[in-house]
Amino acid sequence: SSLSFGLKMSAPTVWEGAGMSQLDFMHKDECVLLDMDDQIVGHDNKYESHIFCPERPRGKLHRAFSVFLFNEQGQLLLQQRAKEKITFPSVWTNTCCSHPLFGYQPSEVDGPEEVKRGDVPGVKRAAVRKLEHELGISPSQIPIEDFKFLTRLHYWAADVVTHGPASPWGEHEIDYILFIQVNNVDLKPNPEEVMDTKWVSYVELLEMMMPASNLLWSPWFRIIATKFLGTWWKDLPKTLSTDLHFDPDHIHRFDCSDEHMGGAGGAGPWLDMKGSEFGDLWLGQVRVNNGKAPATPSMKHLLQKDEHNVWRLEAIE
Repeated sequence: SSLSFGLKMSAPTVWEGAGMSQLDFMHKDECVLLDMDDQIVGHDNKYESHIFCPERPRGKLHRAFSVFLFNEQGQLLLQQRAKEKITFPSVWTNTCCSHPLFGYQPSEVDGPEEVKRGDVPGVKRAAVRKLEHELGISPSQIPIEDFKFLTRLHYWAADVVTHGPASPWGEHEIDYILFIQVNNVDLKPNPEEVMDTKWVSYVELLEMMMPASNLLWSPWFRIIATKFLGTWWKDLPKTLSTDLHFDPDHIHRFDCSDEHMGGAGGAGPWLDMKGSEFGDLWLGQVRVNNGKAPATPSMKHLLQKDEHNVWRLEAIE
């Protein structure tokens, strides 16, 4: 129960999104606020949680989730966010990205023990709720027990691509990564949430992420795709059915690419800075793990910076 974390809940209700605008959700939905260790410290609405300003150059750190939904053929479902979205509109990203919310029943707020066990029922309930809201997927087609929680990603990004260099909007999240594979889903995308969808193989994703495609990508998906996704996807059956890639103990921390720095608070490099007590230095660097460096992820691509100093995927023939 959320009450166990010292947060007082008033009149818990079932979430209802019918007839509400993006701005309505910004003021209605309450994000779960966190400290650097993913411990719950409070809650605030989406509007306040996503404001970047001089007093809070990276907004308020809050909990999120990213769903990667695969079909029987092992293809990943991508979505292009609707142009009406306030943060990161029109960008391509993974199947569904959103927030577990405070104040609803059944509870979407998980505690440390649930994270350690890996069951995270609150985050999974939130994922089912948003997959239905955004993509029209029936909860009966995505049972909670079929979701596999892998690990957590801490990142931040100012939405300066959409709103200009002094953007007041951005994301600062500890993102729970969820994988699920389904035999069949019926898609009925909500046009206020989703502009387009596409099933892709890993090679097709690499092609879409080439600079020549001129497609916009969410900053969180770009981090996941370049640093983890190839390994997880290559081992998809094992990723889903075993604990091969289950890592509840680490919170992997990365700055956004250069194009997402700045904003109204003038935020710059932080998590990836040399000597950072928070940074998770992975590709091209060494992260000590029980005294041993991790194996290099076996992904069929190179990670290179383009002429704008932005990390991009380059496929290996």
